[in-house]
Amino acid sequence: MTTRVEDQQGEAGGERISDAEHAVMEALWKHSPQTAAEVCETVCKDRGWSMPTVKTLLSRLVQKGALATQPDGRRFLYTPLIARSAYVGGESRRLVDRLFGGRAAPLLAHLAQEEALSQDDIAEIERLLREMKK
Repeated sequence: MTTRVEDQQGEAGGERISDAEHAVMEALWKHSPQTAAEVCETVCKDRGWSMPTVKTLLSRLVQKGALATQPDGRRFLYTPLIARSAYVGGESRRLVDRLFGGRAAPLLAHLAQEEALSQDDIAEIERLLREMKK
């Protein structure tokens, strides 16, 4: 799966972010700035990656305009230029557009039919709908 890079307002632009690049972004959204070594500490073991893999992904994300770099001695610090909320918003919209004709109701119906919604999920959706009706 790949996704387009989003700016701070969530407007489409730039190149697409791969699943691997997304894992790096998640690490940086949780805490930034970080060095390549710090990002590797977060993602390498679970994904079976090495430091060169992380450096390649960081470089690609910088080229795509998703990350900023700042020199710190002989290393670089990486910081996201994309807000996670803008990224999630854009991806959610694309999912609904692509799979459900731009309508959220069929998505919720699908999740309910597949028993993918817990009672807590349903309660949260009901709360959100009540708020939206006000």
